[in-house]
Amino acid sequence: MWALRRASIQFRNRGLTTGTCQICCGKTEITNCCLDTYSAGVNESPERIFDGLLSCTRSYITSSSFLKSHREARAFSFQAGANSNGEDDDNFEDGFSELETPQEIAQEATSGDEIDDENETDAGDKKTSVKVAFSAITYAIRTAPDLPVSTVMDKWVEEGNEVTQDGVSSAMHYLRKRRLRVRALQLSEWLESTKHFEFVDKDYAIRLDLIAKTRGLRKAEVYIEEIPESFRTEIVYSTLLANYVSATNIKKSEELFNKMKDLGFLLSCFSYNQLLLLYTRTVKKKIADVLLLMEKENIKPSLLTYQILIDVKGRDKDITGIEQIIETMKGDGLEPSAHIQALVARYYAAAGLREKAEAVLKDIEEGDIEKNRWIYQELIPIYASLGRDDEVDRIWKVCESRLHECTAVIEAWGHLKKIENAELAFEKMLKVWKKPPAKVFTALLKVYTNHKMLEKGKDLVKQMSDVDCYMGPVTWDAIVKLFLAAGEVEKADTILENAVKEKRGRPLFCTYCAIMEEYAERGDVHNAEKIFQMMRRVGYCFRVGQYKLLLRAYVKANTPAYGFSDRMRADNIIPNQAMARQLAQMDKFKKSPIDDLLE
Repeated sequence: MWALRRASIQFRNRGLTTGTCQICCGKTEITNCCLDTYSAGVNESPERIFDGLLSCTRSYITSSSFLKSHREARAFSFQAGANSNGEDDDNFEDGFSELETPQEIAQEATSGDEIDDENETDAGDKKTSVKVAFSAITYAIRTAPDLPVSTVMDKWVEEGNEVTQDGVSSAMHYLRKRRLRVRALQLSEWLESTKHFEFVDKDYAIRLDLIAKTRGLRKAEVYIEEIPESFRTEIVYSTLLANYVSATNIKKSEELFNKMKDLGFLLSCFSYNQLLLLYTRTVKKKIADVLLLMEKENIKPSLLTYQILIDVKGRDKDITGIEQIIETMKGDGLEPSAHIQALVARYYAAAGLREKAEAVLKDIEEGDIEKNRWIYQELIPIYASLGRDDEVDRIWKVCESRLHECTAVIEAWGHLKKIENAELAFEKMLKVWKKPPAKVFTALLKVYTNHKMLEKGKDLVKQMSDVDCYMGPVTWDAIVKLFLAAGEVEKADTILENAVKEKRGRPLFCTYCAIMEEYAERGDVHNAEKIFQMMRRVGYCFRVGQYKLLLRAYVKANTPAYGFSDRMRADNIIPNQAMARQLAQMDKFKKSPIDDLLE
């Protein structure tokens, strides 16, 4: 059916038995696309496949060389070569991009880092400021940032203005695109309470997504039960599934996927892609099971499916595998998107294949670059990683004054150790934009942090405060890491606590982990536990990596970690080999009966 067999070396000795029908991966077209180092024997009974996802009894006989762990942002940002030390990196950013949201919802909330205040669009080629034509409702909300949205909308109606579907959609798109989720949720709640419109499944799905991101998954689970049953469609359940995946909650993701099948939904490729995203972060050997299930259900892979598989190969530094998947995709009638091409170029660059990387980059630029103008922000960091400061400069001259390219070029100059150029780009944006958005400040702040320019970083933070720059999770993360680099852990901790109190979005997962790692290195058990519990309170699910950090604090402090294994089991976490060795080491700290007698 699909020619994905060409994309990888075949699995050895792998088969699935479903009821009376045996499906052998050696004879299928799909299961060979990702993990060529894995070999297993699988025996399965009833209709459902693999533990939790399709509940069954399964026995593995494995002989595998596990792939190196990798960085995976919740935004599913493909960062080739970002982490090559072989250790877990749990830097999951809050929120997920349009790649991870149902397509209908994605149109309402494309990815963005912070609010883009004033002068919403780029200055353009003529270097003159151009403003987006916002709806009147959007303008009313964005010009009253200190008032609850309900108050703004009540005043809007009292003044005799009409609440139109187009106006509301524009406002919701604006708020969600800029991750102003609390205000977006306020708008949704006002609309439902005032009954200006009858909600449909898409409206409920947006509301559910906002609740999950601002109030946590438990509140989202309560809300989905309040949605009228006739509107609990696949788009609603798949929105919750995407949030489970974003939280890396394997158990709930699999259970919900099962429930959707039990309810008789004809699942779209989006739901299967969510499982692929989940398993690229957790249990990679299950990727093949998802692909086999897709083939069995006759689900045609999408561009995102191939993009995920390419990313898996790239993280394993399997360039041949990447090229085979590209050929397979073309054989299935799909041409690589500009984003996929940029992903491939990034992995070529990370592998040191300069000529191949530059050939792909040139191919991207030969396409419809005006239609895909956003791709410039993808090209800039790749050229920087290749050391091509001339190409970075060339692109910057073409698109200078554009917001997204500016942030990319600031970081690129930082990577190339040309700090003055980064500062010049920043200064240019200060002249073009009346009030530059936080992402521009954050980009330069990261440069200062990475180059240990702590005083300049602190001055920049003060400048942000002086201009009343909006600060959200991404900015907080940059500020926290600046103070961590300066060795001021307590100050970084205080900033995080204040960020939580401000309730302008949940601080990033990696922000908590960065502070906890510093406390762990100090052997500060009390503060490491405090950060650990803060993460739990804001709704983050735990993985081995966080328990590993916490345990490191106990090891450094030579303090017994009583009940540590029980805590892990309560979170359905099985320690890896490194963790098991640490737990064994902790046993040495326990007192023996003879120790008590001798005291």
